[in-house]
Amino acid sequence: MVGNESSARQQAVALVHAYYAAFNRGDWAGMLACLSDEVAHDLNQGARETGRTLFAAFLQRMEASYREQLRDVVVMASDDGLRVAAEYVVHGEYHHTDEGLPPARGQRYVLPGGAFFDVRDGRISRVSNYYNLQDWIAQVAGA
Repeated sequence: MVGNESSARQQAVALVHAYYAAFNRGDWAGMLACLSDEVAHDLNQGARETGRTLFAAFLQRMEASYREQLRDVVVMASDDGLRVAAEYVVHGEYHHTDEGLPPARGQRYVLPGGAFFDVRDGRISRVSNYYNLQDWIAQVAGA
């Protein structure tokens, strides 16, 4: 059974790497293809959104205000491949004001972040993203 667990872990890690590679290319269709139809998306310090349609709307909101690349991505998974964690550094530009946040003026930021995933039937069924929102606000506000 260890061989199967190792294979499941490797497949889960490869899935999350594919998800982030699509993100870095701006390939929203590629990202969405990694997700289950009923994906649960836990927004940092916000509500849970459920479903690929709402995730696609989230990506459009992000694209409207931010340009981001994830670097130094490290992905780890449980032996059974059902739970995955990732850590990364976001290098971004805030180019259009996002509602409820400071005004955008093309500010650049560098922000550590992380995410937790559930994987079911070869697709991501949960994404929970975490980063320090106060750090981001301080960077774009010029504090």
